[in-house]
Amino acid sequence: MGRFLRKDLAKAYGSALIGIIVTIAIVRYPEEAFEASVYGLRLWFDVVLPALLPFFAMAEILMGLGVVHFMGVLLEPFMRPVFRIPGVGAFAVAMGLASGYPIGAKITARLRRENLCDQVEGERLVSFANTADPLFIVGAVAVGMFGLPQLGATLALAHYISVVAVGFLMRYHGQGRERPEAPRRENIFKRALRELYRHRRADGRPFGQLFGDAVRDSFASMLFIGGCIMMFSVLIRVLTVAGVTQAIAQTFNVLLLPFGFSTHLGTALASGLFEITIGAEAVSKASAPLLQQAIIASAIIAWSGCSVHTQVASMLHGTDIRLFPYIMARLLHGVLAGITTLFLMGPGQQVMKITMPVFAGMFPLSPHIPSSVRFLSATGLFLKVMGILLLIGVAIGLWERTRMVRLRFR
Repeated sequence: MGRFLRKDLAKAYGSALIGIIVTIAIVRYPEEAFEASVYGLRLWFDVVLPALLPFFAMAEILMGLGVVHFMGVLLEPFMRPVFRIPGVGAFAVAMGLASGYPIGAKITARLRRENLCDQVEGERLVSFANTADPLFIVGAVAVGMFGLPQLGATLALAHYISVVAVGFLMRYHGQGRERPEAPRRENIFKRALRELYRHRRADGRPFGQLFGDAVRDSFASMLFIGGCIMMFSVLIRVLTVAGVTQAIAQTFNVLLLPFGFSTHLGTALASGLFEITIGAEAVSKASAPLLQQAIIASAIIAWSGCSVHTQVASMLHGTDIRLFPYIMARLLHGVLAGITTLFLMGPGQQVMKITMPVFAGMFPLSPHIPSSVRFLSATGLFLKVMGILLLIGVAIGLWERTRMVRLRFR
């Protein structure tokens, strides 16, 4: 009992101390804080709000209509054996892939509140459903920051290959604590349609009310995300001016030196520790070989920054899904993404020659992508991913059904 009390006291005093220090830093450097706040606000209004708000609202509407539950039944034969998560988790994965942080966490929290996944399944799901979107990786980072369109395919492939690996490894998280699944003998399409009808009836809201609630709740979430972006933009700026970021950078340099990395990358890693966009931009400006820049940029994108982690923590608030497994998964994702980038820019160059034309055709290679193009591209990607997953899930379900029929008549 005393140990837990001391732990709570340490958290309370530590949080209060950090809050006081940050407040003093903002008061000490008001001009820099104001400029950083304006930068964060513009980033949210010009990029994040138009990119995420439609997907947040669409996710809420599809959940209320029962469409997600319908797709979940069809995807259960694939998601359950491979990742040990329910079929509805594929919706969070596809949404996260198409529109980026933190929509995967928001959908996971909604699934947990509706008891469509248990605590362990929710922790597995949020660990790899929360990813960067390809438009950010290709358009903003590769083209806008590095000025190298061909780097976009490498960073994107490294990001998604490593996140699938994280999802597969997380299937062993909480092993043995899953709720038992009863064998299903009913036709998968009938069961999917029944689940759609049952959840739509349980929701019961008219479409007008459902639409209004979805837009209102989604905009409230977007306001919080905007606040996080602004606050972390200010935090990084005042910490940089105060010399704290440089002290953190020295620690990273000690860790990087044994691997032969340039000491100029330590500052970029220190920025990326807090915010993904600022960190990636700092990497692109660092004086270091391109291979080293790409590895560190890939790791920062996978880690995603404390700003995104704060948004995820807010989305998961009110559920029993713990943040610690998610943080550990992000660290693992950062390491795996860096290693995968090293492989793709070395022995895997033949793979990149094949995939580069595909990426060039799928995504607009421009640092300034209009909101309408971003939305259409992300929507198309979501539909493609869900289509592929549905085909795999239905094929596996039909194969299992056929096998059961054959066994019955033997």
